[in-house]
Amino acid sequence: MNLTATTGPQIRRRSLHEELTEALRELIVSGELRPGHKVPEKDLCELYSVSRTPLREALKVLATDGLIHLEPNRGAWVSRISVEELDELFPIMGALEALAGELACKNITDDEIAEVEALHDRMYQHYLARELEDYFKLNQQIHETILAAARNATLTVQYRTLAARVRRGRYMANITRERWDQAMREHEDILASLRARDGATLSVILRAHLEKTSITLREWLLSKEQGAGA
Repeated sequence: MNLTATTGPQIRRRSLHEELTEALRELIVSGELRPGHKVPEKDLCELYSVSRTPLREALKVLATDGLIHLEPNRGAWVSRISVEELDELFPIMGALEALAGELACKNITDDEIAEVEALHDRMYQHYLARELEDYFKLNQQIHETILAAARNATLTVQYRTLAARVRRGRYMANITRERWDQAMREHEDILASLRARDGATLSVILRAHLEKTSITLREWLLSKEQGAGA
């Protein structure tokens, strides 16, 4: 069979609603679209110069991810993070992070370790400058690089199914100065374990890293609930 560029299916590029989904996901994770607030569909259509159709397709995806709550005839609302959700979600994600770290130490290359080191150094500069948004982006890249180094497609799928919800919690919890300082020290330990290719230690560190974030977020959520009930 002679194949040409015109005889086979074309390589699929990202669709408009996929790009829109990612953009909206970032708005939710960063807190620009606030939990419990209605999604301003008209404003977002104007912002991204799109019609309601791709926007609503994107919102359906985010609803599946648990970031959006769709109400018939009322529109879309940004999901709140509850203590109950937190208690269910973070232990599962902690186990996935721990497994990713253990597998990564078996499979990671010298180039990938160098990549994590470079990301860590840049993240540290943003930490010193107290630039939370830039710090957070590099933080996520480090965790994604460790995940990629695990070389396990099934783990990657499961991880990414929950990742956006955890990222939102991680972002909120890192807002406190105490937790941010603690998280930076933990990342030093993560890097040291990667360099040593010590999977057992890295597994423990990554699980504890997420657990401490969970504790900080839980305290924040409880304080908000108590404030609302006062």
